[in-house]
Amino acid sequence: MKEIEINKDIFESITRYLKDWLIDSGMSENPAKIIADYSGFLLIIAFALIIFYIAKIILVRWIHRLASRSTSNWDDAFVNRKVFKRLAYLIPALIIHRATPYVIPDYPNTMVVVLTLINVYMATVCVIVGSSVLEAAHDIYNSYEISKTRPIKGFIQVGKIFLYVVYAIVIITILFLRSKGFGWIAGLGAFSAVLLLVFKDPILGFAGGIQLATNDMLRIGDWIEMPKYNADGIVTDIAITTVKVQNWDKTITTIPTYFLVSDSYKNWRGMQESGVRRLRRHILIDLNSIKFCTPEMLERFSKYEYVSDYITQTEARLNQYNIDKGIDPEVLVNGVRQTNIGVFRAYLTAYLQNNPYLHQEESLMVRQLQPTETGLPLEIYAFSKEQNWEKYEAIQSDIFDHILAGIKYFDLQLFQSPSGKDFSSTIISDFDE
Repeated sequence: MKEIEINKDIFESITRYLKDWLIDSGMSENPAKIIADYSGFLLIIAFALIIFYIAKIILVRWIHRLASRSTSNWDDAFVNRKVFKRLAYLIPALIIHRATPYVIPDYPNTMVVVLTLINVYMATVCVIVGSSVLEAAHDIYNSYEISKTRPIKGFIQVGKIFLYVVYAIVIITILFLRSKGFGWIAGLGAFSAVLLLVFKDPILGFAGGIQLATNDMLRIGDWIEMPKYNADGIVTDIAITTVKVQNWDKTITTIPTYFLVSDSYKNWRGMQESGVRRLRRHILIDLNSIKFCTPEMLERFSKYEYVSDYITQTEARLNQYNIDKGIDPEVLVNGVRQTNIGVFRAYLTAYLQNNPYLHQEESLMVRQLQPTETGLPLEIYAFSKEQNWEKYEAIQSDIFDHILAGIKYFDLQLFQSPSGKDFSSTIISDFDE
């Protein structure tokens, strides 16, 4: 209280001195008082600006110099986001706000206008500083490893929205609800309906973002597929309302955050973390080319390295079974026999097991799928050690190059729809006959 009285005496002394000087100069008392009071007010503004520049040039620079010498990155983030520089803009407003009631107390209308403008200015500066603090906090968080798996950009944006909402309520209260008591509650109630309408998407996005973060459903750097939105690529940004995906063709797909919770999508993170990538593709074999193996066929197949031992051991086992059951071996359909498709499956299994680019501890098989009108699907199911797209496709292509070129050595044929060349060959053959 004593400090306030001293300041008041200083302000009154300045205006009184100006007033007396003007009166001594020949001016009447009333105009002299008005000029003296407003001149004192202008002096206060000038003094506030001088203090502001001193604080901005000397104090802020000194703080920045200390931050540059510090080993911590926290203060650097506040400097980069101009928190201290923007905070200095409060200094002149505080000085004017404090001095105005003592300089122009006899002009209530002017004082109300000035204090209202100063309050609006300080509220604006506080919001700007608060936004800078949130951005600095985001930068600090991003410097830690956990930010790669737990991004908080959505929460930072929610914090900014909260600041703006509070700012709007404060401005409404300052401009229209200056009476004491709980008038601000009326402003909040009137404003809530507008907020729900304007911020519907951010509210839904915030709810979706919390679920994504809490359940660890999505991270920056994840490869996701969401055909509904033509998204197939890497997540580059997770915000409160949108998630950005850079597709493999370098286009950008923007997906509402809430839809990643309400709709389904495929996340390839498990594959990325496992260190392997699944290889699953099939060929179609003409059903008419599948048959029992004759001794001549088995003798020829036995020369193939990967199935030589398999044919010998399997043939011995099947022959013993047929002998024990008294089955006539002259008829191939009797008893149990090896087939060219069975030998081919054994060959492919051995081939895959000897492939250095496939992971041998993961599932590896050659299996038949349900026969269809297009033939018998023979599927290769394995896991590549390479996740890189180019290398993965090269490994897969090499495997199927070998399969497609080698299938004829097992008296098997691939199924494909007849082309114009096939029809023309048939016509020429019929014509020759």
